[in-house]
Amino acid sequence: MGGSAALPQLHPRVLRPVSGLFVFLSTMLSLKEKDSPIIRKLLDAGCCARCILRFCCVGKYSSYQLSSEDINKELLAFLSEADGQQSHDASEQTQAEDPPCKKLKLDSAHVGQDSSSEASATHTEPKVQSEICVACLGVLQDFCDLSYTTQVCEVVRKADYKFDSLVLAVSLPAQLSVREHSCWLHIKKEVKEKSMCLDKEDVVQVKDAFKWAIQGMVGKELGTPVLTNSLFEVSVGFTHSETEADCHFLATTCSDCFKPTKNKASVFTRMAVVKALEKISDAKFLRHYPCPPVRPASKCTPVDTTCLHASVFIAGRYNKFSRELPQTPWVIDGERRMEGSVEELIADPLLSSFRADGFNFSSSGREDVDVRTLGNGRPFAMELLNPHRAKFNRAEVRQLQEVINASSDKIRVRDLQIVTRDAMGRMKEGEEEKTKSYSALIWTKKAITNSDLDFIANIKELKIDQKTPLRVLHRRPLAVRQRVIHSMSASYLDTHHFRLQLHTQAGTYIKEFVHGDFGRTKPNLCALMESEVDILELDVESVDVDWPPAVPE
Repeated sequence: MGGSAALPQLHPRVLRPVSGLFVFLSTMLSLKEKDSPIIRKLLDAGCCARCILRFCCVGKYSSYQLSSEDINKELLAFLSEADGQQSHDASEQTQAEDPPCKKLKLDSAHVGQDSSSEASATHTEPKVQSEICVACLGVLQDFCDLSYTTQVCEVVRKADYKFDSLVLAVSLPAQLSVREHSCWLHIKKEVKEKSMCLDKEDVVQVKDAFKWAIQGMVGKELGTPVLTNSLFEVSVGFTHSETEADCHFLATTCSDCFKPTKNKASVFTRMAVVKALEKISDAKFLRHYPCPPVRPASKCTPVDTTCLHASVFIAGRYNKFSRELPQTPWVIDGERRMEGSVEELIADPLLSSFRADGFNFSSSGREDVDVRTLGNGRPFAMELLNPHRAKFNRAEVRQLQEVINASSDKIRVRDLQIVTRDAMGRMKEGEEEKTKSYSALIWTKKAITNSDLDFIANIKELKIDQKTPLRVLHRRPLAVRQRVIHSMSASYLDTHHFRLQLHTQAGTYIKEFVHGDFGRTKPNLCALMESEVDILELDVESVDVDWPPAVPE
């Protein structure tokens, strides 16, 4: 078979007789005899060694971990043996037939010479391409070695995360999908002629091949396993400006697949391109795009390696003892009105200890700046974003709680614990069905006696309608909300003051129920007492949410 038979056999192969034929198996690359024509076509097209393995559906991780040079040698040795076996089979078939007569041999001498020349021209010696791969644009050629993985690992070390496993995330140019589709169409005829049970979905993705090639080196360098699922993610990516226009023809042939989005700089996302390639016919694709793809002049450019740890969620309960402390930073028209807040007093020690980039705070309701939260406190949860340290034992969390409580006398935290994201949802479940208890100091314009308050204890399950209060109308939509006052009691103080205890449905505006908010809450305490009344002080006594679970002292 031309010069192919002269190629060196660098590794032994296993030959097995099957129905009179030999099937060739590469001991290192898991290749089969039927792969031979596909390998030749892809080599001629300009594909690199690892991309050839991908199109041959080699799913053996270790094959991709070999160096490019070793894979190249394996491929050439495999083709050499395949050519040698084909010659051997042809020779055996000729010897098995009856020998032709001498006259026929003489008559066919010239024809045989022509056939030999044609065969020599057809079966040229395969050459492994040294140029940039037309399919992966160099990703599987130049970035699967120790040099690149060392650079990645150095970035991870400098980021100074604490982790016991990691997952690799890979971002690739969308045009690789177009080039892969072109290469697939290039070998599709061979696949059909060989009656191979192979589909495009069987081709190993560039992303997977890249991970298989480098994850062993990354894991060894960092001393930690590289898994398919981990809370710590190391992201690498590549761009290739030279071939960005490869996708553009799809925008006209499959325009419905490309819709502008707020957060994407380009409509040519990988998902959109893949969707378009699934819709476009082979004939239409080949009219607009070369098959095989044009050889690039430059390889992909790596983007900066980034690290990201999944959020950690902290929950607990807080008491607020100050009437001059907002729950969250109080900013009006871009100007901060008060120093400090509940969330900041809790978050600052946590951010420092977890070395997080930021946080999101949520709670079971909220109190006004002049309202205290007493009793067993208000449930809260905090999402710590991108923590560089994520694991704390119970004793360490308890110590964090003590640090928070020692930092200020305005708040106190209890039951601090690490929870899951799913568990956080329990704090908001059926929020409006929950109940809360309050204590309020009430002033009355008209003088009262102790007996004037007796009727209050008899009021049960009082339904009230509350329009959005004027004081929160700037941040809440205008609506009428029905709430329930489950029970009330009153303690006489003097002729113009008494203390009111209320047990209400969560979400009830207590201040507005007392003074009426210019008639926006009906009925209200003013109407019930037939006197102008106002609220001087308000305390939250309990928030009846059975979460998070109590932590023993």
